Amino acid sequence: MKIDRFIKAALVGLSVAVATTGPAGAETLKVMQGSASSALKVAMNRAVVVEADEPFAEISIANPEIADISTLSDKTLYVLGKAPGRTTLTILGPDGHLITNVEIHVTPDIAEFKERLRQILPNERIEVRTANDGIVLSGVVSSAQKLDRALDLARRYAPDRVSNLMSVGGTQQVMLKVRFAEMSRSVHKNLSASLAMANGNVGLGTGTFADAGNQSALFDGDPTTNPISSVEANGRMVFGVNTGGLQLAIGLEALEAKGLVRTLAEPNLTALSGQAADFLAGGEYPIPVVDKDGGVFVTYKKFGVELKFTPRVVDGNVINLQLTAAVSGIDPTNTFQQNGFSINAFKRRETQTTVEMRDGESFVIAGLLQDDFRDLAGQVPWLGDVPVLGALFRSSDYKRDQSELVIIVTPHLVTPTRGEALALPTDRIRPPTEAELFMFGKTAAANRPKSGAASEVAKQDFSGSYGYVME
Repeated sequence: MKIDRFIKAALVGLSVAVATTGPAGAETLKVMQGSASSALKVAMNRAVVVEADEPFAEISIANPEIADISTLSDKTLYVLGKAPGRTTLTILGPDGHLITNVEIHVTPDIAEFKERLRQILPNERIEVRTANDGIVLSGVVSSAQKLDRALDLARRYAPDRVSNLMSVGGTQQVMLKVRFAEMSRSVHKNLSASLAMANGNVGLGTGTFADAGNQSALFDGDPTTNPISSVEANGRMVFGVNTGGLQLAIGLEALEAKGLVRTLAEPNLTALSGQAADFLAGGEYPIPVVDKDGGVFVTYKKFGVELKFTPRVVDGNVINLQLTAAVSGIDPTNTFQQNGFSINAFKRRETQTTVEMRDGESFVIAGLLQDDFRDLAGQVPWLGDVPVLGALFRSSDYKRDQSELVIIVTPHLVTPTRGEALALPTDRIRPPTEAELFMFGKTAAANRPKSGAASEVAKQDFSGSYGYVME
């Protein structure tokens, strides 16, 4: 008996020690005069000792999946939290009468969770509470990445029972500055020779003079029947010899064409972190479409400089960008014709990527160099292979097209400013009066603000660049 009493006393002492030295939620509940002093809160995987002021004979738990119980003596029992939830503990006396019903509330072990949260995110102001059988997080964190870390840790302690009331502080608006630069260069060279001979009504010609009509036009001296088109005639030289009844003509055609196209666009677009934004500088091309009933309706295809992006402020000034950029234009050299409609094709250069950079840093996300080369040589069989004189029976055509497209992106974290600090391009000028237009020939008159930040911007003249400058 003494040994049994000693063992029971040791178990009670151990349970009380665990309850009093454990984290919040591990406590001792006393039941006096047939009623519990308060509801019993038990942390999951923690234990609480319940003491009664009178002996009990029977105890039961409504849901053993939430809490488990075991007796230590006729006045003391042990409650272990197993899963988050609420249940009821019933205590009966020796004569079967009800001593009390104790409400047991098992909650996630937020004490350990708070400790881990302080270790992983030491400088974040995150408040942790329990609600029903879940965890509620509130407060302000410095970045979306740290918010995700806190939520991921909370789900390990309360899977599918985490309520997020946190918000992200700091600057969460991103302005994307994109520079589209495209250079296209084309070189076309052509060199050909033609030979024509005629004797009375008999004629022979090669190259441009191969047609008998061209031969006669060559020799009659009539410029209206020039055998060479006006375009080709820009690089044409003709030598003719007439000796008796024999007429001889040699034509040389040399043409060189060069072209250069420069395209530049610098769209600036601002969007909230996590929200998409798009931009189009161009137009829409009408395309006729035949429906199933044979009717014709028009759809429109966009072309020009297109930009779509979704920014996400990851941590501090680190920005994640999902970006789609495209440059397209109408290609008149490639058309489709049917039922009286002529539809041009499109040239399109597009890139889609995801990059990560800091505020103010830049990336070249696309650099495309396209080089098309064509070299064509035509000649009269056998005659074109004769040394020196064979050049009169040959024609050569050389064409090279080069195109280079570069796209540079630069994100900036921005905040709104007061409207008085902004100036529009139209703020600098105003329509001229009749006197200014007719007497002085002015097509525009200066209209500059007198004071404020906008006046400094408006002092720029028309010889400089235009747009907005964000510092």
